Amino acid sequence: MPELPDITVYIDALKTRLEGRVLEQARIQSPFLLRTASPPVEAALGHRVTGFERLSKRIALGFDNDIWWVLHLMIAGRLHWRDEAPKRPSRTALAAFTFDSGVLTLTEAGSKKRASLHIVEGADAMHGMNPGGLEVMDAGLDAFSEAFTARNHTLKRALTDPRILSGIGNAYSDEILHRAGLSPVKLTQSLSAGELAALHAAVRDVLREWIERLRQQYRDDFPGKVTAFRPDMAVHGRYGKPCPVCGSEVQRIRYASNETNYCPRCQTGGRLLADRSLSRLLKKDWPRSIDELEKSRPANKGK
Repeated sequence: MPELPDITVYIDALKTRLEGRVLEQARIQSPFLLRTASPPVEAALGHRVTGFERLSKRIALGFDNDIWWVLHLMIAGRLHWRDEAPKRPSRTALAAFTFDSGVLTLTEAGSKKRASLHIVEGADAMHGMNPGGLEVMDAGLDAFSEAFTARNHTLKRALTDPRILSGIGNAYSDEILHRAGLSPVKLTQSLSAGELAALHAAVRDVLREWIERLRQQYRDDFPGKVTAFRPDMAVHGRYGKPCPVCGSEVQRIRYASNETNYCPRCQTGGRLLADRSLSRLLKKDWPRSIDELEKSRPANKGK
């Protein structure tokens, strides 16, 4: 799912191409995309784009008649830009919006149609769609600590809850926790003042660094191949690969369709966290630490 850094560069690119531009045509190709009935999508036709906002992981586009479109890309939704309309619409296209500067299309891979478009009237209605999480890039340590420890959740859950912090999801939460040297299953209310300070710094540093990386990557291009899995990430999506800090193999916890990646030496004192599916299968045969795991492997041939 596109997160704060990805949404930020999407908005950068949209602002460059759409600010002051007129919507000429709006074609909704999937009945699952549009989640509101009034105002209709045609309400913005003939009007200029004047507003761009990020609402957690949502993108809001405002028109000069105070109509707002709020897009949530969810896991597989992606935006694309063309100077001219494609001759054949993509099979994964959910919608195509023609402006006097080009065509913005929304696609979604897979059969589960989760991406959404809400059309509302007025800035208050648009802001009402914000889950309300703290904007961490603007928040000081005190505000961060208060919001983060208000309830006792695991760090992974708290980081990814849009009602607590704005714009962080599965990918960047892994990177943040690795940078802070904290376990994903540690509880928020058990954090020391020093750990809270380290986490606050890691949140801001990781997000800022990735915004700049992505801006440098795309420069004048429209963001393409937006993905949660990048080869230069420290732990996310790198199960079984070496941690860039200590060299230990990155481990994971799998749950539902998600997984959390972490380094046991850097984050959990060498302890392996229980993977629910593996725990059921292997029970006591599953090693408790990274040392046990490494000792249980056969020596390389030739040694």
